[in-house]
Amino acid sequence: MANPYGALFKAPGSVAFSAAGFVGRMPVSMTGIGIITMLSQMNGEYGLAGAVSAAFTLSMALCGPQVSRIVDRKGQSKVLLPAAGLSVISMAGLLLCAHYRAPAWTLFVFAILAGTLPNMAAMVRARWTHVYRDSPKLHTAFSLESVVDEMTFVVGPALSVALSTSLFAEAGPMIASALLAIGVLLFIPQKRTEPAVHVGEDGGPSAGSAIRIGALQLLALILAAGGTIVGTVDVVSVAFAEEQGAPASAGIVLSVYAVGSALAGLVFGARKLKTPLPRLLTFGAAGTAVTMLPLLLVGNVTTLSAAVFFSGIFFAPTMIIIMGLVEKIVPARQLTEGMTWAITGLSVGTALGAAVSGSMVDRFGPTGGFAVATVAGAASLLLALVAYRPLAHGIRPARPEEAPVSGAEAAAAGETGDDKDGAQPALDAQKASS
Repeated sequence: MANPYGALFKAPGSVAFSAAGFVGRMPVSMTGIGIITMLSQMNGEYGLAGAVSAAFTLSMALCGPQVSRIVDRKGQSKVLLPAAGLSVISMAGLLLCAHYRAPAWTLFVFAILAGTLPNMAAMVRARWTHVYRDSPKLHTAFSLESVVDEMTFVVGPALSVALSTSLFAEAGPMIASALLAIGVLLFIPQKRTEPAVHVGEDGGPSAGSAIRIGALQLLALILAAGGTIVGTVDVVSVAFAEEQGAPASAGIVLSVYAVGSALAGLVFGARKLKTPLPRLLTFGAAGTAVTMLPLLLVGNVTTLSAAVFFSGIFFAPTMIIIMGLVEKIVPARQLTEGMTWAITGLSVGTALGAAVSGSMVDRFGPTGGFAVATVAGAASLLLALVAYRPLAHGIRPARPEEAPVSGAEAAAAGETGDDKDGAQPALDAQKASS
């Protein structure tokens, strides 16, 4: 059988932009935990460290969609460098303030400003969509991206902590900012795969934010519920392992969860979809809800590992389905923003899950934390059922509804036009009209 993932990279420029995007997205998983590690090592105050990290995370959640909205209007090459530059400079200010014991309020100011880093995962997905719009390969590309997301969130936090504890306290956030700068600088020059800037059907700029689309709101909420599960598993696994007298085994549990999700994502991405995406989303949410129930019955680390493995099986496929639905319901002129809102929902849910489950663990032990995951799974299913009809009616037909207004897409077509699966309908329409 041909390797569907290898076939993705036959498109010129795909290896380069995906590799640069991988480097550039690492700071998302490294910076928050890096700030906590840095500040806790410097002054021993976990409360301040957690608050500054939360300020960064909240800023990133709020600024990310706005940066992506400007990207949709101006183009990646014009926006990514200023946004990343502000983030890198602000992080340098945060590190200097922490090193020289500046007043605490300065840490919050620079942490908030550092949250302007662009969402590189959304930027890469936008490029895959540009290359393989309306092609079955786009499903495989989104599957690959979900697995890459898993990798960054497994490797990133551990790398950041290791750097700050083995080198010097500021090393984790510093290296994260360096990776952002390197990734963006490698990403921007790749013009042939850069998505074109689009305008509305009337020729005017897009009006309003993509989050005004009701179906997108529901998808972001479903990912927020999934993120709550992820955050809960992170926190409760550590608490459960400590309760069992084997704190080091928490890493095994988290790795098993990530492996289950990644394997399922790879298998799911290799399949050709025949079932409508809204129905698949319902199935995925139902599987998520059902696999949360065994968490309430685990008695040791082995059974917990087995339980999280099966719950992880539904995470990556559900995220793949959601990103596919975002591509179907959001106009091309707002695609990057729409994808960023979805990913933001996941990030907010992860932070919420960590906070709520931590409180429940303090009060009721690990079982209380697992109850949070169970409720989040039920919420995911309920939201998927509510979203079914809006999603089914909101999917746009597979034809160009907006015309590109930059020459980047034409250049890309010249490189990928021989690939029958690499659909470029907007280009065909542009050529026909000219």
